[in-house]
Order: sequence, then structure tokens, then C-alpha cells
Amino acid sequence: MRSIWNGAISFGLVSIPIKLVNATESHSISFRQIHTEDGGRIRYRKFCEVEDREVTSSEIGKGYEDADGTIVPITDEDLAQLPIPTAKTIEIVAFVPADRIDPLQMDQAYYLAAGGAPAAKPYTLLREALKRSNKVAIAKYALRGRERLGMLRVVGDAIAMHGLLWPDEVRAPEGVAPDADVTVRDKELDLADALMETLGEVDLADLHDEYRDAVEEVIAAKAAGEAVPESPSRPAGGKVLDLMAALENSVRAAKESRGESAPPEEEAEVRHLPRKTSRTSPKATGGKKSTSTTKKTQATPRKSTSKTTEPTKKTTAATSRSTAAKKTSAAKKATTTKKSASTTKKTTQPRKRSA
Repeated sequence: MRSIWNGAISFGLVSIPIKLVNATESHSISFRQIHTEDGGRIRYRKFCEVEDREVTSSEIGKGYEDADGTIVPITDEDLAQLPIPTAKTIEIVAFVPADRIDPLQMDQAYYLAAGGAPAAKPYTLLREALKRSNKVAIAKYALRGRERLGMLRVVGDAIAMHGLLWPDEVRAPEGVAPDADVTVRDKELDLADALMETLGEVDLADLHDEYRDAVEEVIAAKAAGEAVPESPSRPAGGKVLDLMAALENSVRAAKESRGESAPPEEEAEVRHLPRKTSRTSPKATGGKKSTSTTKKTQATPRKSTSKTTEPTKKTTAATSRSTAAKKTSAAKKATTTKKSASTTKKTTQPRKRSA
């Protein structure tokens, strides 16, 4: 890896020659500006306002614009001779626990490579001291025309340095949080915890830039004269009207995406009530009869409906007695009718006259 800065780490009276190497690289796809009518490249040319002509890179230097518009030229030699100890040195000023560093201050990351064989011993000493203390080193260094703040920590067998923003460069989160007084219920927090547990952890090495992959597919298709692949349609996001339902659906979807079986939804039990009719046979409930149905009486043309709650044996006995009584009554009635008819016959028979 190519070094971008050479200097030394100042560790008290110990000096460690090092080379600064970029620890990260960008894989983002860059585009050129073109003329949409003919595809020609759009280029920016640098002109001198005084001479009104294009200038080359070798003719361009640095300058600071004052408040009144005056330009003060600043050369690389001026910056190299700055009267500060961090001009070519990473000066360690303190050792603190790692959790003391606000992640908002994190900036560019670098690797510190040992500068030759003489740097091997002090480099290893600093690395092992950081490991044993479980702390990070806070340092100052100058890079690209300004003094910066850095954090040194151990990564594997190497020492890495994270550029840090100065505390006054981190803005306070004023006006960011909701102004409304919102109350979160315990059940909502439980569902949020369940969703977090369902999503679980992830190996960062398995994550990749899907957007870059899609852009590369589009570029390859257009270069080959093929149709641009269409992206899968995603459901449009709507307003969250029911937070509990959204959390429950999220937990269910997360489990399904991981191949876990989601608990079946509880369905309401539907019971059909029996219709009330006059011809329904009585049903026993707890040893008792329900409302009895209408019975047809053979002796008379009328219909009589009787309701009973007595046991079956009593009902049968009562019915038998009623039937016997009705038969006796019918027999008596028939006898009376017969006698009446006989009497009528005798009454209406003519008398014989004597000679």
C-alpha cells in the first residue's frame, strides 16, 4: 500500500518512525458529465481572471481570501515550516477508555506502518501496551494543511489511527428529537425487543453494496445493447396507523425471512345458534329436558302445546294417564249416545190400535 504521509509517533521520549496508509477505499461508481445531445465529455477549464487565459496545474497554488477580498498567497514551504510539534509528528497526549470517544467524532481511518527495522521494537511496545491497558491513545497530528485530532487503537497486529473531529465541530442535536410528549407502553417495548431479537446479529463481512451491483448490471446491459433489468417492485410504504400491528407484522416477517415458523394467528371460533321451531325434539342438558315441542292430539282436531321440565318417565306416565282418561271418556260418550239412540227409537215407534 502506498503511504500518503511520513513522520513519527511521539510516545513520551520514544520516537517511532511510521508511514501513514489509507485503511479504507471507496468502491462507489463514479460518473462523468456528458452532453446529452451528442455524448461529448463536459470538462472544466481553469482560467486566470487577471490574464483571462487557461492555466496548467503547475501554475496553480494556494491562497487565503481575506474578509475584504484580498488574496494572501500560501506556499507549501510556509505550511512545512509551521512552528508546531505536530508538523511531522503524531504526538500522543493521553490514554483513555475507548467508550470515552463519541462515534460522531469518527472520521477517516489510517494504518500506521512501521518505518523500517529500527521502528519494529518501539512499534511493538506501543501496540502491546495498548492491548494490555484496554485503552486508546489520543494524539494530535498535522495533515493536508491543518492540525487534526486522532485516536490510535490496535487492529490485529497493526496500529490503526482514526481521524477525529474536534469537539466544537460536532453539532448539538437541537430541534432533532420530537417535541411532542410521547408515551411508549411496555407492550410496545416488548414487541420492539422481540423484533430486535428476531433480527439478531449479522456478520458484517456478509453485507455488500447492492446498489453498486445494480448499477453495474445496468452499465453492462447498456454496453451490450440489451434491455435494462427492471428492479423488483416493492410495496409502497404507508403511514403507520397501528404501531402494535406494525410491530407484530415486522416480527412475523423477520421470522419468515429467517425460515422460522411464525405462530399461527388465533382465529375466532364461530358457533351457529340452533333455530327455534315447533317441531324440534327436546335436548337434554345436565339431565333436564329443554322446552318440549308441540304434540298432535288424535282425539280432538285441536293442537295443544305443553311445556314441561319434568324427567322423561314422569312425562310418559302423565301421557299414558291422559290417553287412558281420554279413551274412557270417549267410551262413556259412545255408550250414552247409544242409549239415547235406543230411547229415541222406542219413543218414535207407533202404537198399535186395539180392535
